[in-house]
Amino acid sequence: MTKDQAGRVVYAEDRSVTALELQRVFASSGMGSVRPVDDLGRLQRMLDSANFIVTGRLVERGNELVGIARGLNDGCWCCYVSDLAVSKEAQGLGVGRGIMEHARAILSPEISILLFAMPTAVGFYEKLGMTEIPHGFWFKRTR
Repeated sequence: MTKDQAGRVVYAEDRSVTALELQRVFASSGMGSVRPVDDLGRLQRMLDSANFIVTGRLVERGNELVGIARGLNDGCWCCYVSDLAVSKEAQGLGVGRGIMEHARAILSPEISILLFAMPTAVGFYEKLGMTEIPHGFWFKRTR
């Protein structure tokens, strides 16, 4: 667990996130249009299936969840971050950067971090120093 320099946000690897918390962060962050925010059961399965979750919690709001990175880490080669979301009220506080820095600090230097960025977030990842990968492929989900 770490705090930002101002002591406002606590970052931690955190398996205690609830589906309701995830729903609120997704909806507030603007990701509600691309995540199943109306399906709490599916959100819970998303949490249960992830083996790597890093959160940002706002101290002054009773450690309210304001940011989350959720993904799959194989422990030796790569960690795929399937979600990085920050609540609207916490955007601009450095929460996304703090979550990614905390993730890098707790992962082995042998492990790369991979993700697909929303088009509106490309600049954010570039500012973090991440390298864009030109070739990616997927089978799009149908539901």
